[in-house]
Amino acid sequence: MRLRALAAAAAALGTLTACGGGSGGDEKQTVTMWIYPNIADQTKHQAFWDEQTKAFEAANPNIDVKVEIYPWAKRDEALSTAIAGNKAPDVVYLIPDQLPKYGRTLEPVDAYLADKADYRDNALKSVTIDGKVMGAPILMSANPLVCNQKAFDAAGITEFPKTWNDVLTLAPKFKAKDVDVTNYWADPAATLNQSFYPLLWQAGGDVFSPDGRSAAFGGPEGVKALTFLKNLADGGFVEKDLLTGLPKFEQTRTAQNKVACTWQQLPADVESFWGKENIKVLPPLTDAKQVAYGTVGSLSLLKASDNKEAAGKWIGFATGAAPSKAYDLASGYFSPRKSTGSLYADDPVQAEVEKALDLTTAGPLHEKARDVMGVLAPEIQAALIGKKTPEQALADAAKAADALLGG
Repeated sequence: MRLRALAAAAAALGTLTACGGGSGGDEKQTVTMWIYPNIADQTKHQAFWDEQTKAFEAANPNIDVKVEIYPWAKRDEALSTAIAGNKAPDVVYLIPDQLPKYGRTLEPVDAYLADKADYRDNALKSVTIDGKVMGAPILMSANPLVCNQKAFDAAGITEFPKTWNDVLTLAPKFKAKDVDVTNYWADPAATLNQSFYPLLWQAGGDVFSPDGRSAAFGGPEGVKALTFLKNLADGGFVEKDLLTGLPKFEQTRTAQNKVACTWQQLPADVESFWGKENIKVLPPLTDAKQVAYGTVGSLSLLKASDNKEAAGKWIGFATGAAPSKAYDLASGYFSPRKSTGSLYADDPVQAEVEKALDLTTAGPLHEKARDVMGVLAPEIQAALIGKKTPEQALADAAKAADALLGG
């Protein structure tokens, strides 16, 4: 979810409890949940869930909850293997673009959410497929525009960009002072959710057609977005090395205070390099629309669980207003709920990010979303390094995507 790495120890796969650890009725039931290191400190993360399970079990003495924390790396492979081997957990943490992938193995959680009206509209939409809620939101993130006051001071520029045109107008002025107006990670290994898709959405476009059967990014909106990026690349207004590789962040011009603004980094990514006092969080850039990427973390119920009622009860508890607020504060994320209000009113940086939550989207809920990203990213890179025009690159990507979609 963030570019910086998060490490955590993992229990051996062979020790996992299969879906449902008990039978039913009055017998003790066991609910197993897999989650990942949203709280980077493993000890603190485990302590948080120990506290929550203790509170839940006190109110539900016939249910035991086991929370197992796994690393982000290869989480899909581990989950898919566990599902295939009937060793999956009852509950698992998923983000929106994973939900369609596992859709056939998930149980809707609507019945376990007593307060759906409390969720932000975009948070609930991001976990809803065919009118059914497939994951209970527990956290949100937002990638608005993040600017470096130090870079603006170095270039003698006092106005921050609001639109694409502002970016293009400011770019030569920054370049004259050896500052890049923005950064762009074009290596295919970098997620398009944080790079190209925000521009596609801002141009008024989308990744898929409304029926999901064909690619839509090759239309005029996609061409406009990629042309905007190509103008930045051709003008030398973005770091050239990021177009072809993934250097360590500390080696980038962003970390060296040579980039004015970015929509691809979070404040936490740059704070140690820029200094918190230099971080200026602004609303997302605007073209036809004003929108940014933001994910939603949710707890989903596996269909194969033998203890669905117990697992659903746990999901309802763990994603309730009080536990999720505590989790969001401990992890540095934001609340998907309206009732919590501002979690970071006393933090000038986080409070500004929080204001952008309602302007975010988690992107397309499509089973082939990641596959399509895999054929589109190399074509975007080809356009930015001059091997293809934006039109040809997107046309070629759309052809490959349509083949994946059966179109």
